[in-house]
This record gives sequence, C-alpha cells and structure tokens, in this order.
Amino acid sequence: MNNDPFKEYIKESEPDKRDKGYAWHTAIGLQAVDGLKISEYLVHTAVRNIKGEISFEEANSLLQSYYEENPARDADDRTEEADKVSARIAALLSEKAFSFTPNEYLSIHRKLFTGIYSHAGRIRDYNITKKEWVLDGATVLYGSATELRATLDYDFSEEKKFSYKNLSMDDIIHHLAVFISRLWQIHVFGEGNTRTTAVFFIKYLRTLGFDLTNDIFAENARYFRNSLVRANYNDLKNGIHETTEFLELFLRNLLLNENHPLHNRTLHISGTFKVPEKVNIEDQKVNIEIEKANIENLFTAKTASHVCKLLEKYGFQTIFGRSDVQEILGLKPTRSTALLKEMAEKGLVEPVTGLGKGKYRFISHKG
Repeated sequence: MNNDPFKEYIKESEPDKRDKGYAWHTAIGLQAVDGLKISEYLVHTAVRNIKGEISFEEANSLLQSYYEENPARDADDRTEEADKVSARIAALLSEKAFSFTPNEYLSIHRKLFTGIYSHAGRIRDYNITKKEWVLDGATVLYGSATELRATLDYDFSEEKKFSYKNLSMDDIIHHLAVFISRLWQIHVFGEGNTRTTAVFFIKYLRTLGFDLTNDIFAENARYFRNSLVRANYNDLKNGIHETTEFLELFLRNLLLNENHPLHNRTLHISGTFKVPEKVNIEDQKVNIEIEKANIENLFTAKTASHVCKLLEKYGFQTIFGRSDVQEILGLKPTRSTALLKEMAEKGLVEPVTGLGKGKYRFISHKG
C-alpha cells in the first residue's frame, strides 16, 4: 500500500474505528508473506467497514459478488485470494473469542482459506520443501507428514504447562519466540501456514495481556516470516545456527514499542550483514545534531529547515514517503516528490524496497 488508507483510523480516538483500522492494516500487510497484492476494491470495502457502513459479513459478501462478476483472467493472478483472505483475517482479529488449542489453530486456517484451498483446515498428508531466498535457495526441514498431529498436540501441551510467572520481559520474549517458531516449523498445512500462524499468535498474545494496536505486523510481514525461517535452519559445517535473535527483535518492536531496524537483508545466511544492535537513543540524538549541521551546508535555509524537520520526526530508523512529507511540511505532492529526490541525490536518504514505491530512510553518516 503506497498511501496507507488506514493510518487515520489507527490514530482514531474512537476505539471501534481504531481497532478495525489496525485489523485491516495487519490483515492486508500479512499478504506480503506470499508476495500477494490486494485490489483497490478491497481498500474501498475495508474503509466502508471501518466507518461502520457495512459489517464484516457484508464485506465478505461484496467481495464474493465482485469476483463472481470479475473473475481473474490470469491463472497466476492471486489478487482474489489476497482480498478474500485479508477480509477474513480482519474479521478474525476483530473477534474476541479464542481458545488455545490445536483445533483453534486448524479452525483459523479453515476460516481463512475455505473456497481458496481444497485442503483448508486439513493437516497435510505429504512432505514439503520450500526454497528460501534468505537461505540462498535451501529449505527448512519441516515436520514429517506422519507426525504432524502428534507434534502439534505436544507443542500445545508444553506451552499450556509453561508458567510466565516471575520471568523478566527478556525471558518472556525469548520463550514466545521459541514457541511460535516451533509451531511454524511444523508447517501443518500445505499452504497458508505463516498467515495462519500470525493470526493465531496475535490472538494468543492478547490473552497474555499485550495490546497489539501497532503496525509492526503490517509493515514487516516478510521479516516475520524470514525470522521464522532463520529460527529453524542449521548448516553447522558453514557455521550457521538456528537463532531466534531476529524474531526477538521483531517481538520487542511489537510488544514493547522499541524501534529496532528490521531489514530482511540482515537475515541472509551469507553473513554479509550483522544483526542490528538495540537503538541507543542518546547516541541517535547526537548523530541527528551532527547531521543537521551537514544539512545546513547542502541546502538553502528554507529547504534545510524542511529537511531538519523530517530528520527530527523520523530519525535514522523510521521509513517514510511522499504523503508523510506532505503531512509534516504542508507541501504539495510535486514539491514533496522533488524534495525527496533532492535529498536522495545528496546522499541524505536511501530508497527502501519491499514496502511500496517511494519509501525512504535517512542515512546515518556517523563514524
């Protein structure tokens, strides 16, 4: 989503609109785990639901009618899947009902993929492999088809017995990372495992008292999946060990509102990139002041003032685009685009891929 249509609703003071905005934002963002794109029709339908004009049931009916009248012409076009699954995820995330059981996990998959996959809600009866970019084409060893139900039941029973009492938040996050990575590694279904796991996990985290009304899942769905991959892959002869450290960074942002950069390139097994360290707020403030002095030498006074405002707002971690520049500075679209281009040409910002066209991040020149 290049221009986020749900931002204004997530910031709403009215709880119902805010929660629905979050649910839709997350639901649509999760389609990125399979590289799927939604339609403008879904966005329009979602906004109507958030405003209270239609219910989730009516939204699903409208989508069903829309695709009966407008079937996909290309067999590889999975927009219908993205739209329908997004609507179903949004509805599930808006429900309060939840039970921590294997049957609930299977039920979520069935609700998301009925009419899309013939195996919706059914445990796979064949073994699978999947080539992963983050593993340079290698695959995770997923659960054996003959042991899936037993493994699923065991993981649930172990988590049910586990006590979070007296644990530090670091220990809680580590344990949650281990639990969800193991659940995902079973890969109970032929397709749709990550989206099902994400929905189940969000609902489970709520039962543990976490308020998840932020955009971490929506904006970092691919990172979430790749961190699950890295938590379940070993290549000991090349010094590669399964690790939950990437997943823990994701969870710290999700649960504690920390601001660790989540870059997919850091997960690649090549080892070229190091895991980002925790953001040191004081160091970042010093770095911003240093960068401001540099900015003042690169631009006219008025433009430098604009750029400094953006740096103060977004720092070196947060991703932003033209609509954000318009909102912060009150500029017209053409001027906002020109400013971003000029900032990029002068090496102050770098384009960010995977989050839609026209996204940027400030580059730190410290050291």
